[in-house]
Amino acid sequence: MRAGDFGARLVAWQAAQGRHNLPWQIARTPYRVWVSEIMLQQTQVATVIPYFERFMRRFPDVGALAAAEIDEVLHHWSGLGYYARGRNLHRAAQRLVSIHGGEFPEEIEAVMALPGIGRSTAGAILALSRNARHPILDGNVKRVLARHFAIEGWPESPAIQKKLWALAESLTPAQDVAVYTQAIMDLGATCCTRTKPACAVCPVTESCQARALGLVDALPTARPRKALPEKSTRFLVLSDGQGRWLLQRRPPRGIWGGLWGFPELAQDEEAADWAKAQGFELQGTLRALPGFTHTFTHFRLLIEPLMGEASASGRLMREDTGFCWYAPAAPVDIGLAAPVSRLLTMLESAEVT
Repeated sequence: MRAGDFGARLVAWQAAQGRHNLPWQIARTPYRVWVSEIMLQQTQVATVIPYFERFMRRFPDVGALAAAEIDEVLHHWSGLGYYARGRNLHRAAQRLVSIHGGEFPEEIEAVMALPGIGRSTAGAILALSRNARHPILDGNVKRVLARHFAIEGWPESPAIQKKLWALAESLTPAQDVAVYTQAIMDLGATCCTRTKPACAVCPVTESCQARALGLVDALPTARPRKALPEKSTRFLVLSDGQGRWLLQRRPPRGIWGGLWGFPELAQDEEAADWAKAQGFELQGTLRALPGFTHTFTHFRLLIEPLMGEASASGRLMREDTGFCWYAPAAPVDIGLAAPVSRLLTMLESAEVT
C-alpha cells in the first residue's frame, strides 16, 4: 500500500470510528494537548481523564501553571505516577512564560528543548494543535507500524526505533495532519490493541503484513525479560498524638522526587538517633507494621514501616526544615508518594493500629 493510501484510509476511518469527545480534544490548544500528552505517557486514557479535567480547572493556562507552587502541582498529580512528568511540566511552563511569552513555539526544536518533551510528544503537540506536519511515535503508533510492516525486534532498541521513525515520517501526509495523527493513535488504542486486536474492522487490514504472516500476536516483539531486582527501605511512621503524621519532602531527583513521604531510615540507622538529630524525641517504643511491596518499572521496593509517637516540635516547619505534620482529616495540597497515600489510608481506617 502506498503511503498516501495508508494515510487516506486512516483519515476516513477517523471520521467514522475515531475518538472525538476526549476532554483535550475540546477547545484544542497547544497547552491542553501538551498536558494531555504528558499525562498519557504510560498511563491509560480512562485514568487520565479525571486528572486532566481537575488539572485544567486549577491550571487553565500555562501562566496559571507556571505561577503555581510545585507542591500544588504535584498534589494534582498524586496517583498518576512517574512524578518527573509533573515536575517537568511545571518547569516547562515556567520556561514558556519566561522565554516564549507564554506561547508554544512553532519550531519543533524549540518545543523539544522544553523539559520533559521528546520528539514524539513535540510532534504530537504541533500536529494536533496546529496541523503542522510532524510524525509521532508513541506506544500505540509503534504497535500499528510494527504489525502493519512486520517489523520484528524490540521497538525500543535503537535499530528498530530508527526503522519506525523512518516509516512514521514517510506515512505522515502533507494534508489533514491533525486528523491523521489522531487516527493512528486511535487505531492503536481502540483497534490494533495489544491483545485481541480487532483486525476485521481495521481500515488497513488488507495490507497488514503481520496478519498475512500470522504474526499479529507476536508483534511488536516483547522487551527481553529480566528479573526485577529487589530493594528495601524502612519508613518511620510517627504521630504527634493529635491525628497528624510526620512527613518529609524528598529530594527533587530520584524516586518520588519532590513529593512528601514518611522519613526513611538507613538499614543500620537507629530511629531514636535519627529523631534526636532532627530536634525531637520519640515517645515510648516503636512497633513494626506489616511490610508491603511497591513495584517500579525497574525494581521492587519492600517497605517496612515502624510506627510510634513523637513530640511535635515547633522547629518542624515545612518551609524551614523540609518536614511537616500532615493531618489526613484536614489535608493540605501537597504531593504524596503512592505508598505513602496507601499507608495513610490504612492508618486512618485503623487497619494497622
